Amino acid sequence: MKNLNSDSDNANGKNGKSGPENIGEAVNKTTSPEQIAANRANAQKSTGPKTPEGRAVSKMNALKHGIFSKEVLVSGLNIKESRRELEELYERLWQQYGPIGPVEEILVDQIVTAQWRLRRVLRAESGEIALSVDEGAWQRSRPQMQLRWALWDSSGDASTSMEESVWGIRFLQTFIGEIRSRVETEGELTEAAIKDLVNGFGGKPNHLTRSLEKLLVKLKANEDGLDAPTLRERNKKQALAFLDRQLGMLGWQKMNCEKREAAEEEARQAAAVLPSLPVLDKIMRYETTLQRQLYRALAQLERMQRMRQGEAVPAPMMMEVSERA
Repeated sequence: MKNLNSDSDNANGKNGKSGPENIGEAVNKTTSPEQIAANRANAQKSTGPKTPEGRAVSKMNALKHGIFSKEVLVSGLNIKESRRELEELYERLWQQYGPIGPVEEILVDQIVTAQWRLRRVLRAESGEIALSVDEGAWQRSRPQMQLRWALWDSSGDASTSMEESVWGIRFLQTFIGEIRSRVETEGELTEAAIKDLVNGFGGKPNHLTRSLEKLLVKLKANEDGLDAPTLRERNKKQALAFLDRQLGMLGWQKMNCEKREAAEEEARQAAAVLPSLPVLDKIMRYETTLQRQLYRALAQLERMQRMRQGEAVPAPMMMEVSERA
């Protein structure tokens, strides 16, 4: 009589083990060294072109069939990316990875494209930094005379307030220079010249104009009883000496202000090196996406080339993450 369990025994294996256990053994079974050597020997029979000429022809196949992503080049009225630099990058990576077959060629092309776009990210970041620094420097260097005059005028003493900045000192030097020219031309310091200077400050007296008024009173006193021509000549020399001292002090003060303002400007430019938060976030998100694409293409290309060389490459591990409400 036929054993009814024989078919089930054969189905479960000679040792009576269940099907799932046998499957587990098959999954856990490692490839023997002999099998790996045989795989590599077979792979050597179809490794693609080996000579430089053959590799050049293979590379041109990618160009001919449109695998090479020349579409990644940006060409517009104000920006034209270098096709030569892109082809040089493609050539270097092609020589490094030596792709065989259209799939490997596509992966190399993806690596080239991702690397080119990552370089563009660095250019964008550099451009944003340059724009931020230059625009800030330009805004600070603009004359904005109405604002400056309003600040000087509201200080209570415009001439004293002007001495605190390079721009202000330049205006004071101009005003004093004009007074000095009038003294040279007219032969003396006059009330009319001082009045014109007050008008130049918006009709408001200040430390400089009051100092000139005191000087004029002293010059007219004539305590030594000099005759008119001699008195006039003496007054001219003393007025010019006073104005030259003022210009000398302003020159020294200007050098100090230039050093201070240069240090402040350097600090402001250093603070502007980082792009604004929205721009920085945009750049970093774009860069992260490209890096993932690059690493994924690199990993896939390595896996395919190892398999082509006859290595036993395990299946890639994938994890699906989901979020429950």
